[in-house]
Parts: sequence; structure tokens; C-alpha cells
Amino acid sequence: MLDGKTIIVTGASSGIGAAAARIFAKERARVVLGARRKALLEEIVEEIAGDGGEADFLAGDVEDGEYNAALVELAESRFGGLDAALNNAGTTGEMTSIPDMTEANWHNVIGVNLTGGFLAAKHQIPAMRKRGAGSIVFTSSFVGYTAGFPGMGAYAAAKAGLIGMTQVLAAEHGPENIRVNALLPGGTLTAMAGDDPAYHEFIAGLHALKRLADATEIANAAKFLVSDQSSFVTGSALIADGGNSINKL
Repeated sequence: MLDGKTIIVTGASSGIGAAAARIFAKERARVVLGARRKALLEEIVEEIAGDGGEADFLAGDVEDGEYNAALVELAESRFGGLDAALNNAGTTGEMTSIPDMTEANWHNVIGVNLTGGFLAAKHQIPAMRKRGAGSIVFTSSFVGYTAGFPGMGAYAAAKAGLIGMTQVLAAEHGPENIRVNALLPGGTLTAMAGDDPAYHEFIAGLHALKRLADATEIANAAKFLVSDQSSFVTGSALIADGGNSINKL
């Protein structure tokens, strides 16, 4: 399904990003991993190599344009080009109301989630043009799309912004055979979800399936979007939320 494709994955040191990197590599993609935590990236690359896959990494901050450019350069120099990207890096920031929120928190959450996505696309699209095709996926959220959680104003704004940017990029670059989609996970068992069983139980109850997702379930949805199986899918907000958006009981 992904044989021979070169794919950038950001936020790849844990959670959905790490799961996606492993799954893409098992499908014979060549993966370039990005995140801040170098040691964790090294471990995942070594694991992929040990399983016979191809991977490389570069640690850095997605809010930095030069870092996004360097990830693309690594994909091109190591693997010959860029076919797809899962721009997954994100942060929830402080859980607080807008009146009580610091400007620093607002800028941090918007910077990582939304500006990071902008900078990724800015550098990834020219590389995909060279290939004559490409697929970009942004990890968005049901928060800010089908639900508004108190205390998550900055996060909701950033993730909703990714969907708007997705639609514009899809319209702009569809004629170049570059597809752009947003992936909207529901509650997922990652470090971002914390380790409080009572909180997990509450969040699980918001979903029709009455459970949280495993990171691999969301990564498999990402695999569909970066693969040619979704060749006529662009500009979409693909909901993989366990029925969160339709559950009222």
C-alpha cells in the first residue's frame, strides 16, 4: 500500500505519530521522523531498522521554518524525494478559560498546532511538486469541530484552523495532484490523555463505542489518507472519533 513512498511524520516520538511511523514502515514506506525528543526518535528508528524498515529522524521544533525545511531536505537527500506527510505534532496547552489564559499559552498552542502546520505545508508542497503528486495530512481534532470543551479555547481554535487551511490547500493544489486532508481523532490513549482512570472513563463515555482509541487505530486512518487508496479524497475532515460526534447519551 505504501511501498516505496517517502513520508514525513511529525510528533513522531510517541502516541499517534510513533504508531503511524511504525505502521507506515511495515507497509514498506521510508519514514522521516520529527519531534523534539531526540532519544525517543532514535529508539523508534532503531526499532524500525531492526524490523527491516527504513527510517531516519531529525529532532527539532515544528514552530521553526528552518526545521520544517530541514525535514524535507532529509527526505530528499536520504530517500530521493517526498510523497506524503502526516503533520501530527500538537499540544493542548493549559486547560483554562479564555479570560484567564495567558497570551504566552495562546501563542504556544497556536504556534505548535497551527503555525507548525502552515510551515510544514509551505516546505512540503514544493517537494511534492517535484514528484508530480503528494498527500498531506494534518492531525486536527473533534474539539473545535463537533464539540467545545471548557478550558480548550486555544486548542479548539488551532485545530479548527487546520481544517480551514486543509480546505484551501486542497483547492489550491488539487490541480497539481497534491491531496490535503485533516484527520480528526476522538479520545485516544496517549500521553496527552494523562493517566487518570476516572478521566479516561469520563472521556470514554462521550463516545458511542464507550472506549478510547488505541493510537494504532488512529494511525491506520492516517495510513488510508497518505496512501493511494484515498486517491479521490481531498479537502476532507475525516472523523475517526469512535462516534463521539454523534453520541448524546
